Amino acid sequence: MIPRLANLAGRASLWWESGALDVFDASGGRWGPEPLSLFEDWERFWGWATNREPASQGAVDVSLLGPPVPKPRQVFAIGLNYRDHAAEAGYDTDGLPQVFTKFPSCLGGPASTVAAVGSRMDWEVELVAVIGRHAEKVKEQDGWRFVAGLMVGQDLSARDVQLAGAAPQWSLGKSFKGFGPTGPAVVAPSALDDPDDLEIECSLNGKVMQHDRTSRMIWSVPQLVARLSSVCALWPGDLIFTGTPAGVGNRRDPQVYMGAGDRLVSRIAGLGEITVDVVEAP
Repeated sequence: MIPRLANLAGRASLWWESGALDVFDASGGRWGPEPLSLFEDWERFWGWATNREPASQGAVDVSLLGPPVPKPRQVFAIGLNYRDHAAEAGYDTDGLPQVFTKFPSCLGGPASTVAAVGSRMDWEVELVAVIGRHAEKVKEQDGWRFVAGLMVGQDLSARDVQLAGAAPQWSLGKSFKGFGPTGPAVVAPSALDDPDDLEIECSLNGKVMQHDRTSRMIWSVPQLVARLSSVCALWPGDLIFTGTPAGVGNRRDPQVYMGAGDRLVSRIAGLGEITVDVVEAP
């Protein structure tokens, strides 16, 4: 079985259903222990990784999992990439994809506790693509060759901060501590039957709020790699939050927002799930 790449207690680890393997220890120091370092020579590393077997047996303690890519150089985020979401937000879907950033300091792991921010804290479940090799001016048909893997992400948003002032503060409103939970692990596209068509959903306190398929994205992962790399270099380990389906809180009637005591669970078929527990701000 193809392993997944996880961040287990701060160390790069391979993860199977049957157990885990510390990359640095198993490779005699050739790879790791920092997760980001693996993407610098991803093809060689992955060739080595796919021939390994678990060293420890049993289920991994999810509470020990951190963000699979904890310190990327760049985090790109795409707005309005599902037609139904663009429609509920009142935007035209013609033209180029909307691009902003989430600052890397906002990233969290798959079992996160996040402090409530403001009175309009919202959710956006997203497929996250991890870049596996330096990319510039990539052609769309070659886009998947530059992707190391995929994972689940949440683009948490403080709408009162995001929409304050004459011009929206997209990046700041989406970059509070813990506002970019990701995980539970990086899954290689080759491990999926069809990486372009995955079921995606999120639930708030057990109620499904978003449900769609990634095949309904306006801009596919290869198209986003091509578009972004036509403007700037993409570096190994960079993240692309690819956009969210319809069903976010600020577009509901009445509007729904998160607060202390709420639990948000986000799932993508074949990739797993991540959980966010919202707590009172200190």
